[in-house]
Amino acid sequence: MSERRACTVVEQPRATHRYQARQPGKDQALVKRMIELSRQHPRYGYRRITALLRRDGCRVNRKRVQRLWRKEGLKVPMKQRKRRRLGHRGNSCCLRRSEQRNEVWSYDFVLDQTSDGRRLKLLPIVDEYTRESLVIEVARSIEAVDVVRVLATLIAARGVPCFIRSDNGPEFIAGAVRAYLQEIGAQTLFIAPGSPWENAYSETFNSRMGDELLKREVFTSLTEAKVLVEQYRRTYNEERPHSALEYRTPATFAAACVAAGSATLRPPQRTGQETTETLIASGT
Repeated sequence: MSERRACTVVEQPRATHRYQARQPGKDQALVKRMIELSRQHPRYGYRRITALLRRDGCRVNRKRVQRLWRKEGLKVPMKQRKRRRLGHRGNSCCLRRSEQRNEVWSYDFVLDQTSDGRRLKLLPIVDEYTRESLVIEVARSIEAVDVVRVLATLIAARGVPCFIRSDNGPEFIAGAVRAYLQEIGAQTLFIAPGSPWENAYSETFNSRMGDELLKREVFTSLTEAKVLVEQYRRTYNEERPHSALEYRTPATFAAACVAAGSATLRPPQRTGQETTETLIASGT
């Protein structure tokens, strides 16, 4: 059957039948962001998603969001499965101590802001044995892919650690991070939910950085924050005496470990009660 006769039968204009969208990919970025927000907030409908999109600066009509919402098959699930948090007390720094350099790294996020009120997110990574600050990533936002990028850069320079200790933050338990760590052969130590003292080395470093830098400096821009944070990291490693290392610097102690062998050179170990008291005294 010809196109003319077929369109006549179904009562559809041939112009409509031949129409091709001029901008077939114009909604791709919007749909991608809608899916991200839907995963972050599974109980939000398209109206709240519209409000979040507008908060991000996207000029979008509610009906357009509704149309795309239905097209992608997004919906608020009627039944929810309760989520079990990863981690347990056996992964705490008191029960799973680091015995040598580059064995256990720990990390956690620190939040601050620039003078204009915009958020700053910091990701310090600490070697628990030498107390070195390996890297401090500073950005407006740090997601799971950024965590993977930071770890990949650090591992390329320093090698693969045996374990990485962290809390149950969404950036740390994300599939991309866990898949990358499994690929390189590093194991994860997730602490028990709501127990920051089990990640005491990271919490202590974050508290010291907050007391000695973040509470003293007003950052006017992201670039200034990166420069000052990197200066502090170098000072912490190379100049600041560390009480747990008999007032040696972390860099000096790490160099001694490399020269003498980590198994024969150990920092003074603290009991779990001492570690908890230290965190309480530091205000963490």
